[in-house]
Amino acid sequence: MIPAMASPYDDELWELVPEIGNRPPPHIVAFVHSLGEAERALDLGCGDGRLSAELGALKLFAADVSPLALDRARMRLGADAQLVETDPDAPLPLEDSQFDLVLCAETLEHVRDVQLFLSEIRRVLRPGGTLAVTTPAHSRFTGLKLLVRGFENGFDPLSPHLRFFSKRSLARVLGELGYDVRSIRREKGTLLATARR
Repeated sequence: MIPAMASPYDDELWELVPEIGNRPPPHIVAFVHSLGEAERALDLGCGDGRLSAELGALKLFAADVSPLALDRARMRLGADAQLVETDPDAPLPLEDSQFDLVLCAETLEHVRDVQLFLSEIRRVLRPGGTLAVTTPAHSRFTGLKLLVRGFENGFDPLSPHLRFFSKRSLARVLGELGYDVRSIRREKGTLLATARR
């Protein structure tokens, strides 16, 4: 495992997550399976590796800011997976143009510096490589609920979510950072997107 600056906040969140059970939602697993086989894949924000294990890859890398989550991922993924601890506010400790596929599942909404994060993903993707993103879906309906219920009742102040994406805003940020957006769809409250470098 490549060391980085430990993230106690993220470890504290992972201490609340049961080690067994709680399979990922079936629609997200189906999306990951739809990505096909990759020679080299990176699950960035892998958590405990539940979705990493669903990736089809000859060489699998799994990266997270939480050492606790990576310890769990190591148990789930075994010795063949390369685990990488990342620093939330620093470039990825990975080589340029290294991956055919980068999965970023239920992670982008937690990122402080989205521009750095997506730029770093683009750097480590090979030309023509695929970025696959899942993130909670927001829309005009989210805004309407905030209007009706009030801002103070609309968002949990203790939630670790920092970003809120709609189909339009996700497509815009990916496009502005040089990605060729291939698809974005909403399914069961989740945005499922693919883009090419």
